[in-house]
Amino acid sequence: MTTATPAASELTPEQRTTYQAPQGQAARDRREARRRRIPLLPALVFTIAATQLPFLATIVISFMDYRALRPDQRGFTGFDNYVQVFTNPAIRQAVLTTILLTATVVIVSLILGTAIALLLDRKFIGRGAVRTMMIAPFLVVPVASALLWKHGILNSGYGLINGVLTWIWSLFGCSNPPQPQWLSDYPLVSIELSLIWQWTPFMMLILLAGLQSKPGDVVEAARMDGAGAWQIFRYITFPHLRRYLELGGLLGSIYIVQAFDSVFIMTAGALGTANLPYTIYATFFQQQNYGLASAQGVVVVIGTIIIATFALRTVSSLFDEETGR
Repeated sequence: MTTATPAASELTPEQRTTYQAPQGQAARDRREARRRRIPLLPALVFTIAATQLPFLATIVISFMDYRALRPDQRGFTGFDNYVQVFTNPAIRQAVLTTILLTATVVIVSLILGTAIALLLDRKFIGRGAVRTMMIAPFLVVPVASALLWKHGILNSGYGLINGVLTWIWSLFGCSNPPQPQWLSDYPLVSIELSLIWQWTPFMMLILLAGLQSKPGDVVEAARMDGAGAWQIFRYITFPHLRRYLELGGLLGSIYIVQAFDSVFIMTAGALGTANLPYTIYATFFQQQNYGLASAQGVVVVIGTIIIATFALRTVSSLFDEETGR
């Protein structure tokens, strides 16, 4: 009496490590795997054509002296565009502005997102409605958000902030209160405020998900042992949220480093607010120096890939922790 040979797909993960399928069965499994991948080929080809081919063209142009105003002088210049990226004072200032803008927005958004997530993790009447309202800023289109902050909140004549300040000054009998010119006196701070308002809900969602996966029995045991709210947060909640804080910071950095809408609409890159995305836009459309703009774009992509690599590692570690429980 013969025993049927089990297929590899019918084995448990532990059995697959010790089971050696016959040569014919292994070949059939490989053919079956290839057959299942065939329907995905059109999507793969389209993805490569839509993303990788333009990026390869950008890399090629980044090594060229390619200017719209000098079409007869095009040619390869080697690494001259990349040398200019790292030696041009205006571009170096744009890099510093990008780092300062990204770091400020990410850090403040994480702090505010943590505080809001801790509040929303508690049970109270209307918690679902409050969560929905807290998420709303993240759902606003970036262009609409920048316009709202420029005209509705920071405008010196009829903006919300100056209106509130005028009302406060009136309580103290001041008939002619000062009206700060936010966009001209504090341009970078104004952009940071609009981005913090928009990205705090994103951080809050990630951290709230982390709080809801926190082991409740450990917290209950700590309370029975006499631990206070601060001790629970310091020794249990915060270590548990460390991975989620890292994930929020990395993902936020990937998106905020590419912020263009707020800079373009609120200040048009003036008064020291031009970050790398706006500098690339100005180099491409205003100076029409396509080679230098392509080199700047490649540098931004490389930096973003480095940050994304750390983000993927953090996500992988989170999945490993969840599956290991």
